[in-house]
Amino acid sequence: MKQITFFLDFISPYAYLAFEQLPQALQGLSYSVEYRPVLFAGILKHHGQLGPAEIAPKRDWTYRQVLWHAHRAGIELQLPAAHPFNPLALLRLAVACGQGGAANRYACETIFRHVWRGGADAADPQRAAALAAVLKPPRDPGGDEVKAQLKANTERAIALGVFGVPSFAVDDKLFWGFDALPMLRAWLEGDAWFAGGAWEAAQQVGAGVVRGR
Repeated sequence: MKQITFFLDFISPYAYLAFEQLPQALQGLSYSVEYRPVLFAGILKHHGQLGPAEIAPKRDWTYRQVLWHAHRAGIELQLPAAHPFNPLALLRLAVACGQGGAANRYACETIFRHVWRGGADAADPQRAAALAAVLKPPRDPGGDEVKAQLKANTERAIALGVFGVPSFAVDDKLFWGFDALPMLRAWLEGDAWFAGGAWEAAQQVGAGVVRGR
């Protein structure tokens, strides 16, 4: 049985889509999933990148595209009242519901749907309190242990080469994005393409121009 580590942040609509689609995308395969909440903003900062919602035309396109993907996949999705928002409280809540920095699927599902269904404000304090009451985390989401585990998850993701969410780590491979689910399935099925050298060849392409920052 293959173990997949799913790095996610509830701020990402693509992570929500991947979370909802994963069981169907991998149906019939033998695997287990470990859900690891990470701070996407911390990953962006490490790589010196802006988030999709920080670039105005890309922001508009992102929302259109995720609505289209949801429509095509039959996944319920309504954009939240405000986006981006600060996801720290939600990330810590998910970690507090699990053990060792991992979150359980029920907590992740409940939090994702809190954000991406209904069109409400994901960061509203009253809604957040009601969400915590439903999940009943066994640990304090604001405690030092939970904060440290979320930070460790983010650092682990960066060390593995994660640059965005959703990302899936399995064996020595890393797959990024909602649209990578078919590729992830192919790896789990033992597709011969992965032994043909194309994966390694992608790392050998030289940079013709390096743009200054």
